[in-house]
Amino acid sequence: MDYSIETSPLDKQQTDCIIVGIYENQQLSPSATSIDEQIQQIITQLIERGDIKGKNSETLLINYIPDSTIDRILLVGLGEKDKITPKLYRKALASVISTIKATKIKSACCTLIDIDVLNSDTQWKTRQIVEVFNDVLYQYQETKSSEDSKTELNNIQIHVVAETNTQAKQGLQQGLAIANGIELTKLLSDLPGNICTPSYLAKRASTLADNADKISVEILEESDMEALGMGSFLSVSRGSRQPAKLIVLNYQGGTKDSKPIVIVGKGLTFDAGGISLKPGAGMDEMKYDMCGGASVLGTLQAAAEMDLKINIVGIVPSSENMPDGDANKPGDVLTSMSGLTIEVLNTDAEGRLILCDALTYAKKFNPDVVIDLATLTGACLVALGRVPSGLLGNDDDLCNDLIKAGETACDSIWRLPLWEEYHEQLKSNFADLANIGGRDAGTITAACFLSRFTEDYRWAHLDIAGTAWRTGANKGATGRPVPLLSQYLIDRANAGS
Repeated sequence: MDYSIETSPLDKQQTDCIIVGIYENQQLSPSATSIDEQIQQIITQLIERGDIKGKNSETLLINYIPDSTIDRILLVGLGEKDKITPKLYRKALASVISTIKATKIKSACCTLIDIDVLNSDTQWKTRQIVEVFNDVLYQYQETKSSEDSKTELNNIQIHVVAETNTQAKQGLQQGLAIANGIELTKLLSDLPGNICTPSYLAKRASTLADNADKISVEILEESDMEALGMGSFLSVSRGSRQPAKLIVLNYQGGTKDSKPIVIVGKGLTFDAGGISLKPGAGMDEMKYDMCGGASVLGTLQAAAEMDLKINIVGIVPSSENMPDGDANKPGDVLTSMSGLTIEVLNTDAEGRLILCDALTYAKKFNPDVVIDLATLTGACLVALGRVPSGLLGNDDDLCNDLIKAGETACDSIWRLPLWEEYHEQLKSNFADLANIGGRDAGTITAACFLSRFTEDYRWAHLDIAGTAWRTGANKGATGRPVPLLSQYLIDRANAGS
């Protein structure tokens, strides 16, 4: 998709469709008012006829405008004028692009920058237009013999007034970078497990590094991990015929002596549960157990495209979790890279077993902060549903910064406690800790487990089990939490760290 910023008058635009807004009281946006005056108040006549009320995400496509150079006008409802939140704005944008996607429209001019959104400026609104439009237009095609019907839309003009041109261009650059990162994350996540293996994920990471001047990559093989003492990670891969990989991406955008932000993403390319086998229904969705790892690649790509002036390290422990004669067994005791021993009570709690060694490995980079993201617990879906990701951590400032970034990016997170009482559930008679803590507070006890390996640095954990993909008829990856992480990195870069 080709996006551009346009400042010339609307009646001079060369486009198939102009997108304008209408509020719930049937009041027109500034751009809609201007166009209405040019076309003999056709929009006003349609409103008076009751064809559109202005409720948020309501749309009306005007296909013919007599005696006008404008081919089509798409009206979109915005809701109450002074109560348009960032999420309502994005909802309206999604309805716009969904409507256009089903037509023969090849180009469109979006004027919705002129809408007042609470606590939002031109840069933010421009970025959201790109992110939301790209998200809705994404179609998975990689393993289909014939292509689904594609939209004919190939050009989006974002109309702004000249005074905000600089802000809009900044928003466009950020929007394109983040949208591309989301698209990479969604593609990798949607690929089936027989294609997107740990080796495939490593190759894609190498390609990413090849295409970005400031990114280097190192792939640790099982022999390397064995030499490092990663007994916990390697215990998971023993049941698979696919070799495990530890993928390390290093983005050097800041000064040489600046401490990096380390992002660790769970990369289980397929999770059958091991000996503690998962139920068959819905097991196909366990290809999405690598969404955390895919998000690391997407976020690093976005950071490179934005040329952020910070240092970032991305770490992806990648494996499969399969049942096999050599697989982990309930009751086994493992020795992690940190030296802590772990009693395996359930082999389906494997994500924390690969993450704990990756989190120990992260210490070698002398990090400023470490953020891990993982489709870790079904309990998070039970607790929070599919709206926010779960957040836990050992540093209030880091957690608050992530919450703020999530609010800006409309990529919501909700913090849960890490109180010492929950650690009691991980006690073991045979090891330093068990890998599960029972049914109660499963998301929290999983984070408590990880916290034992993060005591030497500031750390936050994102449980994305409920937000990384959609299920049902619209099954597919969401690309979250790339928007959240990208915004956090933008904030850190703007703060000069």
